[in-house]
Amino acid sequence: MRDFNGTSSSQVVDMLKYENSLTSTISLCNHVPVVGTNVCPVESLDYEFRMAFTVFSVCNLIFVLISVTITAYIAPTAAGSGIPEVKSYLNGVDVPNIFSFKTLVIKIVGNIFAVSSSLFVGKAGPLVHTGAIVASLLAQYGSSCKFLRFFRNDRDRRDLISCGSGAGIAGAFHAPVGGVLFALEKMASWWRSALLWRAFFTTTILAIILRGLINVCNSGKCGLFGKGGLIMFDAYSANVSYHLGDVAPVIALGIFGGILGSLFNYLMNKVVRLYNIINAKGIAYKLLLVCFISIFTSCLLFGLPWLASCQICPTDTSEPCPTIGRSGNFKKFQCPPGHYNDLASLVFNTNDDSIKNLFSKGTDTEFQYSSIIIFFVVCFFLSILSIGLVIPAGLFIPIILTGASYGRLVGMLFGKYSSLNNGLFAVLGAAALVGGCLRSTVAMCVVLLELTDNLLLLPMMMLVILISKTVADIFNGNSFDIIIKIKGFPYLRSHEPYMRQLMVKDVVTGPLQIFNGIEKVGNLVHVLRTTKHNGFPVIDEPPLSEAPVLHGLILRAHLISLLKKKPFTSTPQAMSDENFRLFSSYDFIQRTSRKCDLIEDLQFSEEEMEMFLDLHPFTNSSPYTVVETMSLAKALVLFREVGLRHLLVIPKINSYVCVAKFILVIYTARCLITELASCWYIDEAQFHGRTCVSFTSFTFESQTEKIKNPTAPSVLSLLIISSRQLPELVFRSMFLYHDFSCL
Repeated sequence: MRDFNGTSSSQVVDMLKYENSLTSTISLCNHVPVVGTNVCPVESLDYEFRMAFTVFSVCNLIFVLISVTITAYIAPTAAGSGIPEVKSYLNGVDVPNIFSFKTLVIKIVGNIFAVSSSLFVGKAGPLVHTGAIVASLLAQYGSSCKFLRFFRNDRDRRDLISCGSGAGIAGAFHAPVGGVLFALEKMASWWRSALLWRAFFTTTILAIILRGLINVCNSGKCGLFGKGGLIMFDAYSANVSYHLGDVAPVIALGIFGGILGSLFNYLMNKVVRLYNIINAKGIAYKLLLVCFISIFTSCLLFGLPWLASCQICPTDTSEPCPTIGRSGNFKKFQCPPGHYNDLASLVFNTNDDSIKNLFSKGTDTEFQYSSIIIFFVVCFFLSILSIGLVIPAGLFIPIILTGASYGRLVGMLFGKYSSLNNGLFAVLGAAALVGGCLRSTVAMCVVLLELTDNLLLLPMMMLVILISKTVADIFNGNSFDIIIKIKGFPYLRSHEPYMRQLMVKDVVTGPLQIFNGIEKVGNLVHVLRTTKHNGFPVIDEPPLSEAPVLHGLILRAHLISLLKKKPFTSTPQAMSDENFRLFSSYDFIQRTSRKCDLIEDLQFSEEEMEMFLDLHPFTNSSPYTVVETMSLAKALVLFREVGLRHLLVIPKINSYVCVAKFILVIYTARCLITELASCWYIDEAQFHGRTCVSFTSFTFESQTEKIKNPTAPSVLSLLIISSRQLPELVFRSMFLYHDFSCL
């Protein structure tokens, strides 16, 4: 009900007239990520309510349909924020087409339309993916540049992509230090000092260029692109004072922020799994699902401001009140002149400006309790419903916006007992929900500090983030890890407590495939066509050596490159210089932007199948090795922290004892995810559903013979990790070679 106390009769008549017709600005382009200004005001048009709602909802629907259509048909890998895919790649999982130029274009265009459609989605996550794609393309197509050729190897390519992901956060929030820390804390699985200064150099250059562009646009040379779009809040530059009595409400803010964050992740997990079931039915279902969420969101956003009462404009504002036809703190909506609708000021605005409104100082009386409660509930649930749709969309901004409304509400309830104003509570509430959902501590703490330009708030922000993360960790994992698990990416975590009780030799079972140093072409083709292993051990046996010796490891992609050029010999002999000159380093560079070559595409005659190929020049002869009795937890740390793709486990030799000799090779799948059905004898549905499967096991029989060189292991059988024995290493293969020798 309206409160007309203190209002003259003429003002009451004017208010009732304005309630019968819509004369407030409703921005149809209220979330445009670059423009940031209202270019389609409905308030200023003399439309009736139904017509205004139709225009508003139809525009939103058109925008989101463009986004979902180009994503579903052209580049499905552009859907979502892209952070789980990039994070998995840096951990060792090569998801197909995530770094292609096509994905880059659809990511940018699709995110612009998705954010413009009034859905509660962000642009920071897609910018992380965009930065990673740009870095990958530079490494892939930079062969003409002498400097960029250094990034063609796998390790440096991962470093460059890590720098690109950090640059995405730095560009989105104008937080160069926060971008470096985000790449360190949330993206990279392993970190080196060289990578630290590279990431810092990248974000520094980005910050300088971005500041230059901002200055150009501030001079009025960018038109509608001159304001908005950048996620820069600059909420506080004045000194902030707080006392010991303020710690108690901040602790409570962190505790409930952690609970809300874990609840957010729990509901998100359920919703995304439901969306996956619907999306699996076909593209038509993907389009219908997005259309339904868009229409539902438009109905809520358009209808809820009618529940809020109008308030008299304050007299000491730095901007016009009410604001019509542009972004601002005081939306008129259905209110009479000199009044504004506080809920409409939050709803019909860009996400960035809504966060600025909540963070603003000196606005403790600007919002009503009911408006903040409604906005918090709407943000919380619409943010969850917008995750998992087939559109390029991020999580950061919706979570920060929801947390800001949560903190503002706490400040309104308990601010009178604290020296902190409501805007500071909104900043701390955003930090609490970020800690509860994303579980990012150092990185997001610095990002929020750079956003709000207030270093004095650091102790309180550190406290609230640590508390919220600790509380949320009791219930579930962070948002990105949940999405990684839902998508079925075999992400290798840094710590597995149960592994301390196991040795590397305790977790193996499965078949063996090996090659001799000079191997028959028919054997190579047969093994490559009947298996999908990514790496194969290469051994030398008499007469090439006195005893069976492990020469090294060769990758599937390298074998296919060798077979394509056909440098075969009719007899088992070393490769000639003429044949060796057929190859260049480019032939063995990983193609990240297109599908890898398949053995099924190669054809060989019967004569060629009987010929031989020398593998020695193309074999990695210096892989990392550990002893078989090494703790599995330690092997995991070495494998992950050093950024290995293969790890050999050699036997612990005891003299005069009949022992089993082992060589264990752990490798991360570098082939395409879509090919995993043939890689490890499972179908695609089982892979994406994380179904635990046992692999067929067989061994090659061999007579026991005395090895002349006791330190040289022979290779006679292969074992692959069973997912039932080691659930967290599903789809990560281990090869075990053994031979019993009585010494």
